[in-house]
Amino acid sequence: MAQQAQFSGGFDNAPIQAAHAFRAAMTVVARPGEIRSLTGAVPPVPLSVAAATLLLTLCDPETKLYLAGAVDTDAVRKWLTFHTGATLVAASEADFAVGTWQDLEPLNAYRIGTPEYPDRSTTLIVECDDLQASGAVLSGPGIKDVAQLSLPDVAVLQANAALYPLGCDFFLTCGDQVAALPRSTQITVGG
Repeated sequence: MAQQAQFSGGFDNAPIQAAHAFRAAMTVVARPGEIRSLTGAVPPVPLSVAAATLLLTLCDPETKLYLAGAVDTDAVRKWLTFHTGATLVAASEADFAVGTWQDLEPLNAYRIGTPEYPDRSTTLIVECDDLQASGAVLSGPGIKDVAQLSLPDVAVLQANAALYPLGCDFFLTCGDQVAALPRSTQITVGG
């Protein structure tokens, strides 16, 4: 029965669910600080529904994926390999990395791109205990005035944003919710 778990939990209707998930992912990237529902996957514990749905949508056999800490389980590895074909690699080689903030640190373990190819950086999917439209104040592209978002470590994320156009991009997930923090977003501490 445990062997069959790796085969279940993917999209029931892959073309439609992947399209909806991709649209939700691109919407939160275009509107930093906005929180959206992201469902479709039923992953093994401890991977959240939102993180798993992102991985099913964004990963394929060409993708290099790093699993950090608690999400690096045999069940998660088998599930992702079966459903995406993504290659599991070390942090320094990853296109995407997933885990809790504590498990993903330090950020200097990941690619930040190069001046010629800033897009060759790692996108981190940060599994959060809570995701709220409060806390740090965000401004920049895609934000009309300001937005607010609960962030795991404002100082580290500000340092990442200071590297722009280099740096990492982030999806923050909690249960079936997702928000994004592109490296172009400016972050200040809320009042």
